[in-house]
Amino acid sequence: MRESLRRLGFEDPNKGLKLGFGTAGIGNLYRERTDEQSLQVLQEAFEHGARYFDTAPHYGLGLSERRIGSWLRASGVREDLVISTKVGRLLVPQDNPHGVLDNEGYAVAADAVRKWDPSESGVRRSLEASLERLGTDHIEIAYLHDPDCYDLQEGIEQALPALVKLREEGVVKAIGVGVNSVQAATECVRAADLDLVMLAGRYTLLEQPAAHELLPLCVEREVGVVNVGVYNSGLLASPVVSDQANYNYQQASQGLIQRARDLADLATSYGTNLPTLAVQFAKRHPSIVSLVLGASSAQQVRENARRYSQDVPPVIWNLLAERVDLSAQVCQ
Repeated sequence: MRESLRRLGFEDPNKGLKLGFGTAGIGNLYRERTDEQSLQVLQEAFEHGARYFDTAPHYGLGLSERRIGSWLRASGVREDLVISTKVGRLLVPQDNPHGVLDNEGYAVAADAVRKWDPSESGVRRSLEASLERLGTDHIEIAYLHDPDCYDLQEGIEQALPALVKLREEGVVKAIGVGVNSVQAATECVRAADLDLVMLAGRYTLLEQPAAHELLPLCVEREVGVVNVGVYNSGLLASPVVSDQANYNYQQASQGLIQRARDLADLATSYGTNLPTLAVQFAKRHPSIVSLVLGASSAQQVRENARRYSQDVPPVIWNLLAERVDLSAQVCQ
């Protein structure tokens, strides 16, 4: 493990960074939540041991960051935490007299638009705006957010060197890239001196395309992997798989639903359940330094903590080895 990650505490299981908390939900992902509910969820995550909190300007057009800032002021726990946010998308205010809602899945008024800006000045302005919303003078980790959704090459050539510079200046302690794409993550790891990759949904119980090249490369280069999206947008989130389950934020195909149900049956036959098995699988690879799970309620926080700490029978991993294709590149 890199010295930068050791200094942050990712190597120490007692530091509370192995299980992190993802805050898209408190940015009103899919539905509105009150400030009071969101602060309760943040406090619950802290009380259940989470000391790594991840956010982004994208989450509710800054709402997630603002709510974290309110909680930090009320709780006084800032110095106990590692906080990460993301750069690459500036929030540009816009008139919204009719209260039109955001069109990217967040139940918030579209009072700003997201603007891709991977330039050094854009990265610095993004970080400064995040610090203001968070009400803190520093964050520990900055990720380039979804460059493959805009212009991956621009992100690699402009934003990643800007992040390296910020780390060299001591503005942040670690840098990385946050993506859903294995190919994009691999290109970024090869192109820049990163500390971390935040990988969403590509190393899960359901699919493991990252295992073919990306994760071995991260081990080789001592780049830590923060594994997120391990429930595959909900398909693995419940012990009983619904006909309406989502995968990659869309209705899952019948083939995927059946695969998830087969895995659920395997889990049940060995005294556990599908989401617990999903969480336990997602933290097993040696490249993974943290598992970040989101939650929209205090109950979900408690469920995630329980799933993370619950052991599963070792024999189940041998049985899964017969079912899991570690060289798979896509999930059909």
